[in-house]
Amino acid sequence: MGDERVDAMEIDGQQRQEVAAAVPDGFNADYLRIYYGKLFPYVDFFKWLAYGNDAKHPGCDQSYIGRRELSFTLENDIYLRFQSFDSAAELETSIKEKCPFKIDIGPVYSIDPAKRHAYAQSGNNVFVPVERELIFDIDISDYDDVRYCCSGADTCLDCWPLMTIVIKILDTSLRGDFGFNHILWVYSGRRGVHCWVCDSRARKLSNEQRSAIADYFRVYKGGENSLKKVSLTGPVLHPFLARSYTDVLKCFFEDKLLHSQQLFASEERCQKILELIPDENVASELHDKWQGNRRSSISKEDVNATRWEQLKTTLQSGKHKTQGLRRCVEEIVFSYTYPRLDMEVSKHMNHLLKAPFCIHPKTGRVCVPIDPNNCEDFDPTAVPTLSQLLGELNAAGMQIDSENDLERTSLEKYIRFFRTSFLQPMLKACKEELEAFFFSERCLLPEFI
Repeated sequence: MGDERVDAMEIDGQQRQEVAAAVPDGFNADYLRIYYGKLFPYVDFFKWLAYGNDAKHPGCDQSYIGRRELSFTLENDIYLRFQSFDSAAELETSIKEKCPFKIDIGPVYSIDPAKRHAYAQSGNNVFVPVERELIFDIDISDYDDVRYCCSGADTCLDCWPLMTIVIKILDTSLRGDFGFNHILWVYSGRRGVHCWVCDSRARKLSNEQRSAIADYFRVYKGGENSLKKVSLTGPVLHPFLARSYTDVLKCFFEDKLLHSQQLFASEERCQKILELIPDENVASELHDKWQGNRRSSISKEDVNATRWEQLKTTLQSGKHKTQGLRRCVEEIVFSYTYPRLDMEVSKHMNHLLKAPFCIHPKTGRVCVPIDPNNCEDFDPTAVPTLSQLLGELNAAGMQIDSENDLERTSLEKYIRFFRTSFLQPMLKACKEELEAFFFSERCLLPEFI
């Protein structure tokens, strides 16, 4: 790697000579070893998954973290399931030694998953998942029928706001409707976002309770060949849906998506929206009106807004009294903007989900946390990449065993956010809960009665 001198920069009021050491883009085991050796936040990661049970205060379950499954995917798609670790040092040693291309987090089991075979002959189903964060997985590829800038795993700044909407809708409801407080949002590294609800109440939910919460959020339904995937029934919208529509979806659809995706800019795109109108006469009326617009002087920029206003006016006019048509405007907005969840991931305790701070092998980007309070500012194209981080380490001189390596990189702000905004408040709550439970249990012992 060739070094190239650049001008000194002033950082935090101090002059520092920067050395830009370019690292070729890409993802490989050698790059990954340096990342795991110098930047991966082992201690914070371990503290998160231990939920206070690695400390000395009363009520700790010393076996807790050792019953958590971690899964490693090694080079050439070699899978190592049911890994478990009793300390951050043990976890660090294993990751550095095995250099996993991907790390997945599974549930906490009734026994150490690495020792599950010893109990296999007992026949009484001893090895079962007993605890797991409530998780949500949303991929932007599931929106391919309503975005025209990208497809598949590709994303850009025109379609990424669909993921911002997911965060706003779910985070508000998980906190306001369900009372959860410790929620971690993570960029998947390529095409979506993951949500980890980490309150002790959420971690102890049964599969049936998880299914009920997932179904609460379920609006987008129907198979690939179903034209209409959103049906809003009943005389009024559920308060959660009404709030989502008024506070987030309507403005996003009209102010951003309508123009960024040019939803009415072609015959084919117009037809897709007309197919969501249950009355053929109304759809035909709008189609004829838009055909006439083509011969008028409406500019390309205005055609989306103009046609949307015409659709709303037609559907909401006094002559269309049926509830299906009155709801149609809302259904179209929900069809194009509402979160599309991978329901199975949320419903079952035993699903694996990629760990934060992994590196996505296709993009080289780090799976970094997202601040839900500022999620509209998150830019997936600006997330640190593996080669970028190594370049930043090179620029700092690659000091051997330096404790300040992280501070020299663009990853530092994401780990700081993880630590201060998520981990520390959560561990404080865990400590209080463990101690409260411990003392309440002691009060029930005979000598205290």
